[in-house]
Amino acid sequence: MKENHLEKNRAWIEIDGNHLENNINELKKIIPQNVKIMAVVKANAYGHGLLLIAKKLSEIGIADFAVATLEEGIYLRQHHIKGNILILGFTQFHDLEYVIKYDLIQTIVDYDYSEKIRKLDLSEKLKCHIKIDTGMNRLGEKYSHLDRLYKIYENEKLNILGTFSHLCVADSSEKEDIVFTKNQIFRFDNCVRAIKEKGYDTGKLHLQSSYGVINYKGLHYDYVRVGILMYGINSSAQSYQLTRLNLKPVLSLKARVTSIHSIDRNELVSYGRTYIATEHRKIASVSIGYADGIPRNLSNKNMNVKIKGNYCHVIGRICMDQLLIDISDISNVKVGDEVTFIGEEKEIAATEVADKAGTITNELLSRLGSRLERIVIEKSKSSISGKTK
Repeated sequence: MKENHLEKNRAWIEIDGNHLENNINELKKIIPQNVKIMAVVKANAYGHGLLLIAKKLSEIGIADFAVATLEEGIYLRQHHIKGNILILGFTQFHDLEYVIKYDLIQTIVDYDYSEKIRKLDLSEKLKCHIKIDTGMNRLGEKYSHLDRLYKIYENEKLNILGTFSHLCVADSSEKEDIVFTKNQIFRFDNCVRAIKEKGYDTGKLHLQSSYGVINYKGLHYDYVRVGILMYGINSSAQSYQLTRLNLKPVLSLKARVTSIHSIDRNELVSYGRTYIATEHRKIASVSIGYADGIPRNLSNKNMNVKIKGNYCHVIGRICMDQLLIDISDISNVKVGDEVTFIGEEKEIAATEVADKAGTITNELLSRLGSRLERIVIEKSKSSISGKTK
């Protein structure tokens, strides 16, 4: 753990708590009043910092969370996060007692998983949500396997608190994908109806994730699971948005200039001689690299960064702990100056960086490294501070 005065010494992430609260309020405007937000904070809250985000969300009234792993759920409980915490992924059978111990909720990923739990000698019934596969073919018991689903609901080892599925192309405007999504909704509703008609209690229902919320309004379940849009960004610039909200990016990524020097024509920059100056240039080394989560494949792709209110490009190959920028056209740059790699402006937006890297913002942000300090910046009366693992 770093000393407080070293928080912004090398490279760091700033989290705007006001923006997070704004985004939650924007999302509440388009969901029915009685529907709750289940905040998806898996993968270190999409790189934002699991504990910092969960604390802020708790502070503004969010009491339902979704994580990917048992370890993430335990971490939240050990740091006094209350409310419901749903584990979306698989948990090993020998670890299910920890689900009970830490008052977590386990996803039942299919019929076979349920049957193996039936044979376990658990200390109490396992709190769980049942996953129904409506066409994504990842996790869940298939919607058409009603007999197998009925047996899951009959499992006396389970305390069933909810039932859900997942939409896999809700972010697409392609006609075929819209039809597919509507079919997923139809399959889920019909499956739930059949289960209820058999007399089983499905518990709380949820189907929509971020793009299901903004592109398929008018659905009435108990929860919406909100991930990427809660953090104020789109998965990609191409993501379909039928409903536009005033969302604000929660995360900024920054580092510092560590060295400034000049190079002449025909001099190289960084590994591999992939950048050779065609004229005299002024360059700066910056204390961040691919070990911090800057994709190495952004090398020599004109990645924008912002320094002293101006934009310039990353040049040469990105190194593990450092990279270089061309500051020839920017005056008064000095060692210690802040360089912003991801921020609110279009030129350095997460969607822009992800697009140049050939990926989506979900991956880009969730891969931001653990050695980056996460620091909450906010000016409201609500204030939290700290770091995450």
